[in-house]
Amino acid sequence: MDTFIEQARKLNARIAEHPEERELFGRLAEGQAPLALFITCSDSRVIPSLITGARPGELFELRTAGNAVPAYHEGMACSEAATIEYAMRVLKVSDIVVCGHSHCGAVGARARAENLDGAPAVRDWLAREFSAELPQDDSLAVAGAVQRHVREQVDRLRGYPCVRERLDAGEVTLHGWFYEVHTGLVLTHDRELDAFVPV
Repeated sequence: MDTFIEQARKLNARIAEHPEERELFGRLAEGQAPLALFITCSDSRVIPSLITGARPGELFELRTAGNAVPAYHEGMACSEAATIEYAMRVLKVSDIVVCGHSHCGAVGARARAENLDGAPAVRDWLAREFSAELPQDDSLAVAGAVQRHVREQVDRLRGYPCVRERLDAGEVTLHGWFYEVHTGLVLTHDRELDAFVPV
């Protein structure tokens, strides 16, 4: 925690010393107009601003265990659905990225059929949100399962009325990304090839 506190002190000092920094943060206080909704895993190794180079105010983020998007149903009330709806109907972002990653603990746990009885919320979330058809636990097979999972989450987004409306109007584009933790490589899903290729 000391490292984080020191970084916060450095940020405070930098803002105090540089008028352009104060101006930037002042503009942020006036409201937000992010460019994209970035849906990714809670994993600490996945850093959206590092991957995209986004500055403060440019990404609206939704982080869930395994970058899972719950299937839409009428009357659902959950944080994930509220975040998606807000991005679509209030912020009107023009792009949504679902970004999975290599070495994903959620997919790996399902692939290994780990006993998660000691973490029942995790167990139940994984059972509900992840495909039952997962590979044996080797890194290439898990990477393939993560990529399949990303495609499934993009498809789930199409089931949200707020997303479907914007898609039909040509106002939003959906993207499936895969981030390699061990290399920093980012791949994107090419729908014509049905394959992940370098961005």
